[in-house]
Amino acid sequence: MALKATIFKATLNIADMDRHYYADHQLTLARHPSENDERLMIRLLAFALNASDTLAFTKGISTDDEPDLWQKSLSDEIELWIELGLPDESRLRKACGKAKQVILYTYGGRAVPLWWEKVQSKIDRFENLTIVDLPQDAAAAMAKLADRNMSLQFTVQDGEVGIGNESDRITITPETLLEGKQKRQ
Repeated sequence: MALKATIFKATLNIADMDRHYYADHQLTLARHPSENDERLMIRLLAFALNASDTLAFTKGISTDDEPDLWQKSLSDEIELWIELGLPDESRLRKACGKAKQVILYTYGGRAVPLWWEKVQSKIDRFENLTIVDLPQDAAAAMAKLADRNMSLQFTVQDGEVGIGNESDRITITPETLLEGKQKRQ
């Protein structure tokens, strides 16, 4: 018997002072059987950092031709493609060819510098690609906030992200490894 996805409900209160974006979002996420709490929470963080009325979760892990999140225009063009993890250069090339802007959130501690050394020279040419690394300890701390019904506050200011629920609060300082030359409107 195949394992089924686990459903999570999340209420996000986002105060992004860097982008001047303030909103509440009610989200339903399906956690694939092969996905852990850390990756689920990184998906939520990626949503919060790029939140808009049109940003949406995709089928994710179970689909090769879709990112983890995307934002599409009314004419179905991909404006923003958000990827997680340490993908190979060919996946990033494909994403950069399909979307106006691509953001990759890397995580994985010591594996990130090894991956970066391997792909950096191949992906420097992608002008619409931004790569942001999330510290390993922060990713692990976010996993502890995972709950089937969660209410989280995200505060973004001066590049730092504060995430909290009723009892816990963590601060994350993402590091930009590659800054895309094209910015989202």
